[in-house]
Amino acid sequence: MKLSLFDDLVREGHLEEAQLEECLVEERETGEPLDRILRHKGYLTETVLLEMLAKRLRIPYIDDLEKVEVPSVFLERVPAQFARNYNLIAVDQQNGSLRVATCDPLDIHPMDDLAALVGCMVEPVVCPRGEITASINRAYQRTSTDVDELLEGLEDDEILGLAAEIEESEDVLDVANKAPIIKLMNTIMFEALKIRASDIHLQPFADRMQVRYRIDGILYDSKTIPKKVQDALTSRVKVMGKMDIAERRLPQDGRTSVKVGDSEVDVRISSVPTSAGERIVFRLLDKSARLYELKEIGLNQHNLDLMEKLIACSHGIILVTGPTGSGKTTTLYASLGQIDSEESNIITIEDPIEYNLDSISQIQVSNKKGLTFAAGLRSLLRQDPDVMMVGEIRDPETANISVQAANTGHLVFSTLHTNDSAGAVTRMVDLGVEPYLVSSSLVGVIAQRLVRVICERCKVGYEPSANDLKELGCGRDELHKGMLYRGEGCDACLGRGLYDRTALYEIMMVNETIRDQIINRTSASIIKQIAVESGHLRTLRMDGCEKVKQGVTTIEEVYRVTQMDIF
Repeated sequence: MKLSLFDDLVREGHLEEAQLEECLVEERETGEPLDRILRHKGYLTETVLLEMLAKRLRIPYIDDLEKVEVPSVFLERVPAQFARNYNLIAVDQQNGSLRVATCDPLDIHPMDDLAALVGCMVEPVVCPRGEITASINRAYQRTSTDVDELLEGLEDDEILGLAAEIEESEDVLDVANKAPIIKLMNTIMFEALKIRASDIHLQPFADRMQVRYRIDGILYDSKTIPKKVQDALTSRVKVMGKMDIAERRLPQDGRTSVKVGDSEVDVRISSVPTSAGERIVFRLLDKSARLYELKEIGLNQHNLDLMEKLIACSHGIILVTGPTGSGKTTTLYASLGQIDSEESNIITIEDPIEYNLDSISQIQVSNKKGLTFAAGLRSLLRQDPDVMMVGEIRDPETANISVQAANTGHLVFSTLHTNDSAGAVTRMVDLGVEPYLVSSSLVGVIAQRLVRVICERCKVGYEPSANDLKELGCGRDELHKGMLYRGEGCDACLGRGLYDRTALYEIMMVNETIRDQIINRTSASIIKQIAVESGHLRTLRMDGCEKVKQGVTTIEEVYRVTQMDIF
Protein backbone atom coordinates (compact mmCIF):
# COMPACT_ATOMS: atom_id res chain seq x y z
CA MET A 1 0.00 0.00 0.00
CA LYS A 2 2.69 2.45 1.09
CA LEU A 3 5.00 1.79 -1.85
CA SER A 4 2.15 2.02 -4.37
CA LEU A 5 1.33 5.42 -2.85
CA PHE A 6 4.88 6.60 -3.60
CA ASP A 7 4.63 5.07 -7.08
CA ASP A 8 1.55 7.23 -7.61
CA LEU A 9 3.55 10.29 -6.54
CA VAL A 10 6.21 9.40 -9.14
CA ARG A 11 3.54 8.86 -11.84
CA GLU A 12 1.93 12.23 -11.13
CA GLY A 13 5.28 14.06 -11.26
CA HIS A 14 5.53 14.97 -7.56
CA LEU A 15 8.60 12.76 -7.10
CA GLU A 16 11.44 11.49 -9.30
CA GLU A 17 12.25 7.77 -9.62
CA ALA A 18 15.91 8.38 -8.67
CA GLN A 19 14.87 10.28 -5.54
CA LEU A 20 12.57 7.45 -4.46
CA GLU A 21 15.31 4.83 -5.04
CA GLU A 22 17.83 6.89 -3.03
CA CYS A 23 15.41 7.21 -0.10
CA LEU A 24 14.47 3.48 -0.22
CA VAL A 25 18.17 2.64 0.24
CA GLU A 26 18.39 5.01 3.21
CA GLU A 27 15.19 3.52 4.69
CA ARG A 28 16.76 0.03 4.60
CA GLU A 29 20.00 1.30 6.17
CA THR A 30 18.55 3.50 8.93
CA GLY A 31 15.08 2.07 9.56
CA GLU A 32 13.64 5.60 9.44
CA PRO A 33 10.18 5.90 7.81
CA LEU A 34 10.30 6.53 4.06
CA ASP A 35 7.96 9.55 4.16
CA ARG A 36 10.11 11.26 6.81
CA ILE A 37 13.30 10.70 4.76
CA LEU A 38 11.62 12.20 1.67
CA ARG A 39 10.50 15.26 3.65
CA HIS A 40 13.89 15.77 5.33
CA LYS A 41 15.63 15.70 1.95
CA GLY A 42 13.14 18.22 0.57
CA TYR A 43 11.95 15.86 -2.20
CA LEU A 44 8.37 15.87 -0.96
CA THR A 45 6.27 18.25 1.12
CA GLU A 46 3.95 17.02 3.86
CA THR A 47 1.01 18.69 2.08
CA VAL A 48 1.50 16.75 -1.18
CA LEU A 49 1.95 13.46 0.68
CA LEU A 50 -1.15 13.92 2.85
CA GLU A 51 -3.32 15.03 -0.08
CA MET A 52 -2.36 11.89 -2.01
CA LEU A 53 -2.88 9.69 1.06
CA ALA A 54 -6.32 11.21 1.69
CA LYS A 55 -7.26 10.59 -1.96
CA ARG A 56 -6.11 6.94 -1.79
CA LEU A 57 -7.95 6.30 1.50
CA ARG A 58 -11.03 8.31 0.39
CA ILE A 59 -10.77 10.46 3.53
CA PRO A 60 -11.52 14.23 3.46
CA TYR A 61 -8.47 16.54 3.47
CA ILE A 62 -8.46 19.88 5.39
CA ASP A 63 -5.53 22.28 5.05
CA ASP A 64 -6.54 25.02 7.53
CA LEU A 65 -7.95 24.70 11.07
CA GLU A 66 -7.62 28.35 12.13
CA LYS A 67 -11.37 29.05 12.16
CA VAL A 68 -12.40 25.61 13.44
CA GLU A 69 -14.24 25.54 16.78
CA VAL A 70 -13.26 22.38 18.69
CA PRO A 71 -16.37 20.57 20.09
CA SER A 72 -16.66 20.91 23.87
CA VAL A 73 -17.09 17.13 24.35
CA PHE A 74 -13.54 16.62 23.03
CA LEU A 75 -12.03 19.22 25.40
CA GLU A 76 -13.97 17.86 28.38
CA ARG A 77 -13.14 14.17 27.89
CA VAL A 78 -9.75 14.08 26.14
CA PRO A 79 -6.65 15.01 28.21
CA ALA A 80 -4.40 17.64 26.60
CA GLN A 81 -1.45 15.24 26.86
CA PHE A 82 -3.29 12.57 24.81
CA ALA A 83 -4.18 15.08 22.07
CA ARG A 84 -0.58 16.32 21.88
CA ASN A 85 1.01 12.85 21.98
CA TYR A 86 -1.05 11.52 19.05
CA ASN A 87 -1.66 14.82 17.18
CA LEU A 88 -5.45 14.48 17.21
CA ILE A 89 -8.02 17.26 17.45
CA ALA A 90 -11.80 17.20 16.84
CA VAL A 91 -12.96 19.61 14.13
CA ASP A 92 -16.70 18.93 14.00
CA GLN A 93 -19.55 16.95 15.60
CA GLN A 94 -22.35 15.56 13.40
CA ASN A 95 -25.07 12.95 13.98
CA GLY A 96 -23.50 11.73 17.22
CA SER A 97 -20.01 11.18 15.76
CA LEU A 98 -16.83 13.28 15.94
CA ARG A 99 -14.72 14.22 12.92
CA VAL A 100 -11.11 14.18 14.11
CA ALA A 101 -8.10 15.64 12.29
CA THR A 102 -5.00 13.42 12.11
CA CYS A 103 -1.69 13.63 10.25
CA ASP A 104 -1.19 9.84 10.36
CA PRO A 105 -4.43 8.16 9.20
CA LEU A 106 -2.72 4.76 8.86
CA ASP A 107 -2.19 4.57 12.66
CA ILE A 108 -5.63 3.38 13.80
CA HIS A 109 -4.89 2.50 17.46
CA PRO A 110 -5.01 6.10 18.84
CA MET A 111 -8.35 6.53 17.03
CA ASP A 112 -9.74 3.44 18.81
CA ASP A 113 -8.55 4.80 22.20
CA LEU A 114 -10.06 8.19 21.38
CA ALA A 115 -13.45 6.62 20.53
CA ALA A 116 -13.43 4.95 23.97
CA LEU A 117 -12.60 8.29 25.67
CA VAL A 118 -15.35 10.31 23.99
CA GLY A 119 -17.90 7.49 23.93
CA CYS A 120 -18.99 7.88 20.33
CA MET A 121 -17.99 7.11 16.72
CA VAL A 122 -14.85 8.82 15.39
CA GLU A 123 -14.36 9.69 11.71
CA PRO A 124 -10.85 10.70 10.56
CA VAL A 125 -9.99 13.68 8.36
CA VAL A 126 -6.44 14.30 7.13
CA CYS A 127 -4.68 17.55 8.05
CA PRO A 128 -1.04 18.82 8.21
CA ARG A 129 0.71 18.29 11.55
CA GLY A 130 1.42 22.04 12.04
CA GLU A 131 -2.26 22.92 11.73
CA ILE A 132 -3.22 20.23 14.26
CA THR A 133 -0.55 21.36 16.76
CA ALA A 134 -1.63 25.00 16.48
CA SER A 135 -5.30 24.02 16.93
CA ILE A 136 -4.50 21.93 20.04
CA ASN A 137 -2.58 24.86 21.56
CA ARG A 138 -5.42 27.29 20.84
CA ALA A 139 -8.10 24.93 22.20
CA TYR A 140 -6.40 23.89 25.42
CA GLN A 141 -4.94 27.27 26.36
CA ARG A 142 -8.54 28.47 26.80
CA THR A 143 -9.24 25.64 29.26
CA SER A 144 -7.60 24.55 32.48
CA THR A 145 -7.70 20.85 31.56
CA ASP A 146 -3.96 20.17 31.73
CA VAL A 147 -3.69 22.36 34.86
CA ASP A 148 -6.49 20.34 36.49
CA GLU A 149 -4.55 17.15 35.73
CA LEU A 150 -1.51 18.53 37.60
CA LEU A 151 -3.63 19.69 40.55
CA GLU A 152 -5.74 16.51 40.71
CA GLY A 153 -6.50 15.34 44.24
CA LEU A 154 -5.30 18.56 45.87
CA GLU A 155 -7.46 19.69 48.80
CA ASP A 156 -7.96 23.41 49.54
CA ASP A 157 -6.41 23.20 53.01
CA GLU A 158 -3.24 21.59 51.58
CA ILE A 159 -2.55 24.29 48.99
CA LEU A 160 -0.40 26.81 50.87
CA GLY A 161 1.68 24.24 52.72
CA LEU A 162 2.99 22.70 49.50
CA ALA A 163 4.67 25.81 48.07
CA ALA A 164 7.60 26.04 50.46
CA GLU A 165 9.89 23.22 49.28
CA ILE A 166 12.97 24.59 47.53
CA GLU A 167 16.22 23.29 46.13
CA GLU A 168 19.32 25.33 45.32
CA SER A 169 18.97 24.84 41.56
CA GLU A 170 15.81 22.95 40.69
CA ASP A 171 15.61 20.64 37.67
CA VAL A 172 12.30 21.52 36.00
CA LEU A 173 12.21 18.16 34.21
CA ASP A 174 11.84 16.44 37.59
CA VAL A 175 8.10 16.48 38.27
CA ALA A 176 7.49 12.85 39.18
CA ASN A 177 7.49 13.01 42.99
CA LYS A 178 6.79 16.69 43.56
CA ALA A 179 3.84 18.34 45.29
CA PRO A 180 1.15 19.51 42.82
CA ILE A 181 1.95 23.26 43.11
CA ILE A 182 5.68 22.63 42.55
CA LYS A 183 4.84 20.25 39.70
CA LEU A 184 2.64 22.95 38.11
CA MET A 185 5.37 25.63 38.42
CA ASN A 186 8.02 23.29 37.00
CA THR A 187 5.72 22.39 34.09
CA ILE A 188 5.17 26.10 33.31
CA MET A 189 8.94 26.72 33.37
CA PHE A 190 9.73 23.66 31.24
CA GLU A 191 7.08 24.51 28.66
CA ALA A 192 8.45 28.07 28.41
CA LEU A 193 12.01 26.85 27.84
CA LYS A 194 10.86 24.22 25.34
CA ILE A 195 9.12 26.81 23.15
CA ARG A 196 12.04 29.30 23.46
CA ALA A 197 10.13 31.87 25.56
CA SER A 198 12.21 34.80 26.85
CA ASP A 199 9.66 35.80 29.53
CA ILE A 200 6.84 34.18 31.53
CA HIS A 201 3.96 36.36 32.76
CA LEU A 202 1.61 35.20 35.54
CA GLN A 203 -1.19 37.75 35.23
CA PRO A 204 -4.03 37.72 37.80
CA PHE A 205 -7.64 38.45 36.87
CA ALA A 206 -10.79 38.56 39.03
CA ASP A 207 -11.64 34.90 38.29
CA ARG A 208 -8.35 33.28 37.23
CA MET A 209 -4.59 33.62 36.76
CA GLN A 210 -3.41 33.61 33.13
CA VAL A 211 -0.01 32.22 32.08
CA ARG A 212 1.48 34.08 29.11
CA TYR A 213 4.75 33.43 27.24
CA ARG A 214 6.77 35.94 25.23
CA ILE A 215 8.14 34.12 22.17
CA ASP A 216 10.23 36.04 19.61
CA GLY A 217 9.00 39.31 21.11
CA ILE A 218 5.25 38.53 21.01
CA LEU A 219 3.09 37.59 24.03
CA TYR A 220 0.88 34.48 23.75
CA ASP A 221 -1.73 33.22 26.23
CA SER A 222 -1.17 29.68 27.51
CA LYS A 223 -2.50 27.91 30.61
CA THR A 224 -5.32 29.24 32.78
CA ILE A 225 -4.71 28.72 36.52
CA PRO A 226 -7.72 28.40 38.89
CA LYS A 227 -8.09 31.42 41.21
CA LYS A 228 -7.97 29.21 44.33
CA VAL A 229 -4.31 28.27 43.74
CA GLN A 230 -3.13 31.78 42.81
CA ASP A 231 -1.72 32.58 46.27
CA ALA A 232 -0.01 29.19 46.51
CA LEU A 233 1.63 29.63 43.10
CA THR A 234 2.73 33.17 43.99
CA SER A 235 4.22 31.88 47.27
CA ARG A 236 6.04 29.13 45.38
CA VAL A 237 7.56 31.73 43.03
CA LYS A 238 8.68 33.86 46.01
CA VAL A 239 10.31 30.86 47.68
CA MET A 240 12.17 30.12 44.45
CA GLY A 241 13.35 33.75 44.16
CA LYS A 242 14.24 34.08 47.89
CA MET A 243 11.69 36.88 48.26
CA ASP A 244 9.53 37.83 51.26
CA ILE A 245 6.41 35.61 51.19
CA ALA A 246 4.56 37.78 53.74
CA GLU A 247 5.03 41.05 51.78
CA ARG A 248 2.18 41.46 49.29
CA ARG A 249 1.77 45.25 49.14
CA LEU A 250 5.15 46.28 47.69
CA PRO A 251 7.01 45.33 44.49
CA GLN A 252 9.80 42.78 44.94
CA ASP A 253 12.68 41.43 42.87
CA GLY A 254 14.27 38.00 43.14
CA ARG A 255 16.46 35.63 41.21
CA THR A 256 17.10 31.91 40.99
CA SER A 257 18.50 29.38 38.57
CA VAL A 258 16.83 26.26 37.23
CA LYS A 259 18.24 23.25 35.41
CA VAL A 260 16.81 21.73 32.27
CA GLY A 261 18.72 18.47 32.03
CA ASP A 262 22.37 19.53 31.74
CA SER A 263 21.90 23.23 30.94
CA GLU A 264 21.27 25.92 33.56
CA VAL A 265 18.99 28.94 33.15
CA ASP A 266 19.27 32.14 35.18
CA VAL A 267 15.81 33.44 36.18
CA ARG A 268 15.09 37.06 37.18
CA ILE A 269 11.73 37.45 38.97
CA SER A 270 9.68 40.62 39.47
CA SER A 271 6.41 40.90 41.40
CA VAL A 272 4.08 43.91 41.64
CA PRO A 273 0.77 44.20 43.53
CA THR A 274 -2.37 44.73 41.41
CA SER A 275 -6.07 44.96 42.29
CA ALA A 276 -6.52 41.25 41.38
CA GLY A 277 -3.43 40.00 43.24
CA GLU A 278 0.31 39.95 42.63
CA ARG A 279 1.51 39.95 39.01
CA ILE A 280 4.71 37.96 38.40
CA VAL A 281 7.12 38.25 35.47
CA PHE A 282 10.11 35.94 34.91
CA ARG A 283 13.02 36.84 32.59
CA LEU A 284 14.81 33.68 31.42
CA LEU A 285 18.56 33.94 30.64
CA ASP A 286 20.12 30.73 29.35
CA LYS A 287 23.67 30.52 30.73
CA SER A 288 24.60 27.91 28.14
CA ALA A 289 23.48 30.12 25.20
CA ARG A 290 26.32 30.61 22.77
CA LEU A 291 27.74 33.97 21.77
CA TYR A 292 26.94 35.16 18.27
CA GLU A 293 29.53 36.45 15.84
CA LEU A 294 28.96 39.68 13.90
CA LYS A 295 28.28 37.79 10.66
CA GLU A 296 25.45 35.81 12.33
CA ILE A 297 23.27 38.63 13.70
CA GLY A 298 21.65 39.97 10.52
CA LEU A 299 24.25 42.43 9.19
CA ASN A 300 24.44 42.64 5.39
CA GLN A 301 27.89 43.06 3.82
CA HIS A 302 27.68 46.88 3.76
CA ASN A 303 26.71 47.11 7.45
CA LEU A 304 29.24 44.42 8.41
CA ASP A 305 32.02 46.51 6.83
CA LEU A 306 30.82 49.59 8.77
CA MET A 307 30.75 47.63 12.05
CA GLU A 308 34.29 46.36 11.52
CA LYS A 309 35.45 49.96 10.87
CA LEU A 310 33.84 51.10 14.13
CA ILE A 311 35.35 48.26 16.17
CA ALA A 312 38.80 49.05 14.73
CA CYS A 313 38.68 52.63 16.16
CA SER A 314 41.33 53.30 18.81
CA HIS A 315 39.06 55.59 20.87
CA GLY A 316 35.59 57.15 20.92
CA ILE A 317 32.04 56.18 21.87
CA ILE A 318 30.01 53.62 19.91
CA LEU A 319 26.33 53.67 20.90
CA VAL A 320 23.78 50.91 20.23
CA THR A 321 20.19 52.18 20.46
CA GLY A 322 16.74 50.66 20.44
CA PRO A 323 13.88 49.73 22.80
CA THR A 324 14.11 47.06 25.50
CA GLY A 325 14.49 43.58 24.00
CA SER A 326 15.79 44.73 20.61
CA GLY A 327 19.04 42.73 20.80
CA LYS A 328 21.41 45.57 21.79
CA THR A 329 23.38 43.45 24.26
CA THR A 330 23.83 40.64 21.72
CA THR A 331 25.29 43.16 19.24
CA LEU A 332 27.64 44.55 21.90
CA TYR A 333 28.90 41.08 22.89
CA ALA A 334 29.39 40.13 19.22
CA SER A 335 31.43 43.33 18.78
CA LEU A 336 33.58 42.66 21.86
CA GLY A 337 34.15 39.11 20.62
CA GLN A 338 35.83 40.58 17.50
CA ILE A 339 38.42 42.47 19.56
CA ASP A 340 41.67 40.66 20.43
CA SER A 341 41.51 40.36 24.22
CA GLU A 342 45.15 39.24 24.40
CA GLU A 343 46.36 42.60 23.11
CA SER A 344 43.62 44.76 24.66
CA ASN A 345 42.38 45.10 28.24
CA ILE A 346 38.57 44.81 27.97
CA ILE A 347 36.34 45.53 31.00
CA THR A 348 32.54 45.68 31.14
CA ILE A 349 30.07 46.98 33.70
CA GLU A 350 26.58 45.52 33.22
CA ASP A 351 23.15 45.06 34.77
CA PRO A 352 22.71 42.11 34.53
CA ILE A 353 25.66 40.13 33.13
CA GLU A 354 23.83 38.15 30.42
CA TYR A 355 26.73 36.15 28.92
CA ASN A 356 30.02 35.07 30.42
CA LEU A 357 32.94 36.06 28.20
CA ASP A 358 36.35 34.39 28.50
CA SER A 359 39.37 36.67 29.14
CA ILE A 360 37.14 39.73 29.69
CA SER A 361 36.54 41.21 33.16
CA GLN A 362 32.83 41.73 33.82
CA ILE A 363 31.40 43.77 36.71
CA GLN A 364 27.81 43.45 37.96
CA VAL A 365 26.05 46.69 38.96
CA SER A 366 24.77 46.66 42.53
CA ASN A 367 22.81 49.79 43.49
CA LYS A 368 22.26 48.48 47.04
CA LYS A 369 26.04 48.42 47.59
CA GLY A 370 26.59 51.75 45.85
CA LEU A 371 28.13 50.22 42.71
CA THR A 372 26.23 52.23 40.08
CA PHE A 373 27.21 52.60 36.41
CA ALA A 374 28.80 55.99 37.19
CA ALA A 375 30.74 54.77 40.25
CA GLY A 376 31.87 51.62 38.47
CA LEU A 377 32.95 53.58 35.40
CA ARG A 378 35.17 55.85 37.52
CA SER A 379 36.86 52.78 39.00
CA LEU A 380 37.29 51.23 35.54
CA LEU A 381 39.34 54.22 34.37
CA ARG A 382 41.92 53.37 37.04
CA GLN A 383 42.19 49.79 35.70
CA ASP A 384 44.15 50.82 32.57
CA PRO A 385 41.43 49.67 30.11
CA ASP A 386 41.68 49.84 26.32
CA VAL A 387 38.03 48.96 25.70
CA MET A 388 35.08 49.48 28.06
CA MET A 389 31.47 48.44 27.77
CA VAL A 390 28.90 50.31 29.86
CA GLY A 391 25.58 48.44 29.99
CA GLU A 392 23.48 51.59 29.63
CA ILE A 393 23.91 55.37 29.74
CA ARG A 394 20.90 56.36 31.81
CA ASP A 395 21.96 59.51 33.74
CA PRO A 396 24.05 62.68 33.20
CA GLU A 397 26.94 61.45 35.37
CA THR A 398 27.42 58.21 33.38
CA ALA A 399 27.11 60.14 30.08
CA ASN A 400 29.78 62.67 31.07
CA ILE A 401 32.24 60.06 32.39
CA SER A 402 31.79 57.99 29.21
CA VAL A 403 32.58 61.05 27.06
CA GLN A 404 35.66 61.85 29.18
CA ALA A 405 36.85 58.25 28.82
CA ALA A 406 36.39 58.38 25.04
CA ASN A 407 38.29 61.67 24.78
CA THR A 408 41.22 60.32 26.83
CA GLY A 409 41.97 57.44 24.45
CA HIS A 410 39.51 54.69 25.39
CA LEU A 411 37.03 52.89 23.14
CA VAL A 412 33.64 52.91 24.91
CA PHE A 413 30.63 50.77 23.92
CA SER A 414 27.24 51.52 25.45
CA THR A 415 23.47 51.50 24.87
CA LEU A 416 20.78 54.19 24.84
CA HIS A 417 16.99 54.06 24.55
CA THR A 418 16.20 56.11 21.43
CA ASN A 419 14.08 55.42 18.35
CA ASP A 420 16.79 55.81 15.72
CA SER A 421 20.50 56.50 15.27
CA ALA A 422 20.22 60.30 14.94
CA GLY A 423 18.11 60.46 18.12
CA ALA A 424 21.12 59.27 20.15
CA VAL A 425 22.93 62.53 19.41
CA THR A 426 20.20 64.76 20.82
CA ARG A 427 19.69 62.35 23.76
CA MET A 428 23.35 62.77 24.80
CA VAL A 429 22.93 66.57 24.67
CA ASP A 430 19.68 66.25 26.71
CA LEU A 431 21.67 64.33 29.35
CA GLY A 432 23.84 67.43 29.84
CA VAL A 433 26.86 66.62 27.67
CA GLU A 434 28.11 69.69 25.79
CA PRO A 435 27.55 69.41 22.00
CA TYR A 436 31.26 69.96 21.23
CA LEU A 437 32.13 67.01 23.52
CA VAL A 438 29.50 64.78 21.85
CA SER A 439 30.82 65.67 18.38
CA SER A 440 34.45 64.97 19.35
CA SER A 441 33.80 61.68 21.16
CA LEU A 442 30.99 59.98 19.17
CA VAL A 443 32.28 57.82 16.28
CA GLY A 444 29.16 55.86 15.37
CA VAL A 445 25.58 55.00 16.34
CA ILE A 446 23.86 51.67 15.61
CA ALA A 447 20.04 51.57 15.83
CA GLN A 448 18.40 48.16 15.67
CA ARG A 449 15.12 46.23 15.87
CA LEU A 450 14.36 42.52 15.93
CA VAL A 451 12.04 40.96 13.34
CA ARG A 452 10.77 37.40 13.22
CA VAL A 453 12.21 35.19 10.48
CA ILE A 454 10.08 33.07 8.12
CA CYS A 455 10.16 29.43 9.31
CA GLU A 456 12.41 27.45 6.93
CA ARG A 457 10.36 24.25 7.34
CA CYS A 458 7.09 25.69 6.06
CA LYS A 459 8.36 28.56 3.88
CA VAL A 460 6.45 29.03 0.62
CA GLY A 461 6.72 31.56 -2.20
CA TYR A 462 3.86 33.63 -3.57
CA GLU A 463 3.35 36.12 -6.38
CA PRO A 464 3.68 39.70 -5.02
CA SER A 465 0.81 42.07 -5.72
CA ALA A 466 1.29 45.54 -7.20
CA ASN A 467 0.70 46.96 -3.70
CA ASP A 468 3.45 44.73 -2.22
CA LEU A 469 5.92 45.97 -4.84
CA LYS A 470 4.88 49.57 -4.16
CA GLU A 471 5.45 49.16 -0.41
CA LEU A 472 8.89 47.67 -1.04
CA GLY A 473 9.71 50.33 -3.65
CA CYS A 474 11.10 47.83 -6.13
CA GLY A 475 10.35 45.84 -9.27
CA ARG A 476 9.64 42.10 -9.46
CA ASP A 477 13.13 41.48 -10.94
CA GLU A 478 14.74 42.70 -7.67
CA LEU A 479 13.04 39.96 -5.60
CA HIS A 480 14.62 36.60 -4.76
CA LYS A 481 13.44 34.37 -7.67
CA GLY A 482 10.77 37.02 -8.41
CA MET A 483 8.75 35.88 -5.38
CA LEU A 484 7.89 37.00 -1.85
CA TYR A 485 7.76 34.43 0.96
CA ARG A 486 5.71 33.54 4.01
CA GLY A 487 5.37 30.58 6.41
CA GLU A 488 2.36 28.26 6.23
CA GLY A 489 2.70 27.11 9.85
CA CYS A 490 4.16 23.82 11.10
CA ASP A 491 5.22 21.95 14.25
CA ALA A 492 8.51 23.80 14.58
CA CYS A 493 6.95 27.28 14.58
CA LEU A 494 3.79 26.21 16.48
CA GLY A 495 1.68 27.04 13.43
CA ARG A 496 2.78 30.68 13.25
CA GLY A 497 4.95 30.54 10.12
CA LEU A 498 7.70 32.52 11.89
CA TYR A 499 10.59 31.02 13.83
CA ASP A 500 13.48 32.80 15.58
CA ARG A 501 14.56 36.40 14.95
CA THR A 502 17.13 38.48 13.14
CA ALA A 503 18.03 42.16 13.45
CA LEU A 504 17.44 45.18 11.25
CA TYR A 505 20.26 47.75 11.41
CA GLU A 506 20.69 51.47 10.85
CA ILE A 507 24.36 52.48 11.22
CA MET A 508 25.30 56.17 11.28
CA MET A 509 29.02 56.90 10.99
CA VAL A 510 29.75 60.32 12.51
CA ASN A 511 31.62 62.26 9.79
CA GLU A 512 32.65 65.94 9.64
CA THR A 513 29.27 67.04 8.21
CA ILE A 514 27.37 65.41 11.10
CA ARG A 515 29.89 66.78 13.66
CA ASP A 516 29.13 70.31 12.44
CA GLN A 517 25.39 69.64 12.80
CA ILE A 518 25.89 68.36 16.37
CA ILE A 519 27.83 71.49 17.39
CA ASN A 520 25.06 73.64 15.87
CA ARG A 521 22.46 71.70 17.94
CA THR A 522 20.60 70.61 14.78
CA SER A 523 17.51 68.43 15.41
CA ALA A 524 17.72 64.63 15.05
CA SER A 525 15.36 64.59 12.04
CA ILE A 526 17.57 67.05 10.08
CA ILE A 527 20.74 65.07 10.94
CA LYS A 528 19.05 61.89 9.73
CA GLN A 529 17.85 63.54 6.53
CA ILE A 530 21.36 64.84 5.74
CA ALA A 531 22.89 61.38 6.40
CA VAL A 532 20.34 59.60 4.16
CA GLU A 533 20.54 62.11 1.31
CA SER A 534 24.35 61.95 1.30
CA GLY A 535 24.14 58.15 0.96
CA HIS A 536 25.84 57.50 4.31
CA LEU A 537 22.79 56.05 6.07
CA ARG A 538 20.36 53.27 5.27
CA THR A 539 17.36 53.44 7.63
CA LEU A 540 15.82 50.56 9.60
CA ARG A 541 12.92 50.34 7.14
CA MET A 542 15.29 50.28 4.15
CA ASP A 543 17.23 47.39 5.75
CA GLY A 544 13.94 45.62 6.53
CA CYS A 545 12.73 45.92 2.93
CA GLU A 546 16.03 44.40 1.75
CA LYS A 547 15.43 41.41 4.04
CA VAL A 548 11.89 41.04 2.65
CA LYS A 549 13.27 41.03 -0.91
CA GLN A 550 15.76 38.31 0.10
CA GLY A 551 12.96 36.14 1.54
CA VAL A 552 14.20 36.43 5.15
CA THR A 553 11.10 38.03 6.70
CA THR A 554 7.68 39.45 5.74
CA ILE A 555 6.44 42.96 4.91
CA GLU A 556 4.08 42.82 7.94
CA GLU A 557 6.97 42.09 10.32
CA VAL A 558 9.07 45.00 9.02
CA TYR A 559 6.11 47.40 9.26
CA ARG A 560 5.39 46.17 12.80
CA VAL A 561 8.79 47.21 14.18
CA THR A 562 9.82 50.22 12.01
CA GLN A 563 8.47 53.69 11.41
CA MET A 564 7.83 55.30 8.03
CA ASP A 565 10.81 57.29 6.72
CA ILE A 566 9.64 60.91 6.51
CA PHE A 567 12.16 63.56 5.46
